[in-house]
Amino acid sequence: MVYDGIVIGLIVGFIRAGWRSGLTALSQISIKGGILFPILLGIQLIIVLIGDRIPYIKSFSGYMFMAVYAAGLYVLWLNRKEKGFWWIFAGVGLNFLVMLVNGGRMPVSIDAASVLGHHYVEMLQNGTTDSKHAALTAATRLPFLGDIIPLSAPYPRTQVISVGDVIMNFGIFVYLQSVMMAFRTNSSVVNAK
Repeated sequence: MVYDGIVIGLIVGFIRAGWRSGLTALSQISIKGGILFPILLGIQLIIVLIGDRIPYIKSFSGYMFMAVYAAGLYVLWLNRKEKGFWWIFAGVGLNFLVMLVNGGRMPVSIDAASVLGHHYVEMLQNGTTDSKHAALTAATRLPFLGDIIPLSAPYPRTQVISVGDVIMNFGIFVYLQSVMMAFRTNSSVVNAK
């Protein structure tokens, strides 16, 4: 879901700021510890891809995801003065919280997951989904923070998201608009002189 906020933010930003100003603004972005974000994303991807094949990884995947989220929250905290980062921090924090109290896995509503097809629902019910997700059950703690919101057509990507995902993507959108429009405003002032 993190990609959606970036893609939507970029599209709207380019429309509002213009292609040239938008690209220039993006080239000026400087986030403290920003290099950690792609590394943390890569670690998550590796855990998901090999977690089911290597029992050792699978048994500790919940702790690994928690460590990744904690590191991500730290980097977000470092950048808390940037516009939109408090929203991003809050969204990631809510996802971290619900995973923390549910053994390091994100609970997914069976009903909401029906938009993903029978195969995924069966995997959830059998407990054979990737190492990051698990079926939401009566025993799930803080179920309202799990993946409970289904998205499907006319939305371009079919997926199930959490309240934390929505808040995080709103923050990403706000940040990108802030960066791209601030540069356009500055450029307009310079051009007018």
